[in-house]
Amino acid sequence: MPAERAHGGEPTVRDAISAPDAEGRPRRTTRRFPRITRDTARPEGGGRAASGDAPAPARQWPLLVVLGTVALGLLLTALDVFRFGTLLIGAALLAGAVMRWILPGVGMLAVRSRFTDIATYGILGLAIVLLALMAQPKPLMEIPFLKDVLHFTLSDR
Repeated sequence: MPAERAHGGEPTVRDAISAPDAEGRPRRTTRRFPRITRDTARPEGGGRAASGDAPAPARQWPLLVVLGTVALGLLLTALDVFRFGTLLIGAALLAGAVMRWILPGVGMLAVRSRFTDIATYGILGLAIVLLALMAQPKPLMEIPFLKDVLHFTLSDR
């Protein structure tokens, strides 16, 4: 939407769907959104994790650590080491939450605000770790009321 200056110096924005009249003026003008957003703000901590003269992989080391650990966990899970592989995936997400909390710059590991990233990585990592610990056969952790909740929700009434 191109912005033009009207008589008083105030911007007038042409509506993208309005066709001009015979003299070339837009039939419908609006003062809404006079400035067009060209870019979004970088998340807090979303700068480079290493100096600008470092090679590209070194500048994004926090993201590469998390992604590499998740990839290793997926490989172990595929090779039938299920519990350890899923624990590794959960631990990688928890490590991402810790890095996002402690480090001032984490590169592309910063997606949203610091709080949102920490909450998202932490909750997902904790959920994956807990599910890996409760996986059958021979679960390493049992939640006593979980069986009652399942029987209550799935029972015939």
